[in-house]
Amino acid sequence: MARPPGQCSPAVVLALAVILEGVDGTRVDVIVGLGNPGRRYRYTRHNLGFDVIDALACRYNIPMQQHEFQAICGQGCVGLRVVLLVKPQTYMNASGHAVAPLVRRYRQASEQLVVVHDDIDLPLGKIRVRQQGSAAGHLGVRSLIECLGSEAFVRIRLGVGRPPHKEGIVDYVLSPFAAEEMDARDMLIAQAVACIEKTLGAGGA
Repeated sequence: MARPPGQCSPAVVLALAVILEGVDGTRVDVIVGLGNPGRRYRYTRHNLGFDVIDALACRYNIPMQQHEFQAICGQGCVGLRVVLLVKPQTYMNASGHAVAPLVRRYRQASEQLVVVHDDIDLPLGKIRVRQQGSAAGHLGVRSLIECLGSEAFVRIRLGVGRPPHKEGIVDYVLSPFAAEEMDARDMLIAQAVACIEKTLGAGGA
């Protein structure tokens, strides 16, 4: 019988308990969504990473109630993989200061880190996965690279497009999606969740 979303096998439950005890050598996948904390930034283009983490947490019944190293976290399962979902609370440009200690805490090499973020260089609704590389102008990703000392982590880039007129980039990414963009936004979040499942080899629920 198939297990409902978020329900782990007994072996995975045991592995999760081991992780919580901090035993060396146990694998946990760290999934980070980049964004800014606070109500004023909710549902903005720059907070798509947070929205994806919320959608993933909802799909797999993972409570986001843990506060650790300047981040809101949730521990649970995506398919048969044990994961730590992370929403840094340091503001976008200092995201690495929250993420790097978590990577060290959970004994993860940077290759086992998946980061979800908005990208103005991709058209709205486009999604692209990179295994490693430079920050490409994204200050949140730059902070991660600087604090981790490595570019070798998976990025799931979510296209929000560039401002259609002469609006500044900062004002654009910190503004909510327009009403006519909401369907594309919702589809992008759903595609990002599916992409994370594929990246983890979870194959959905």
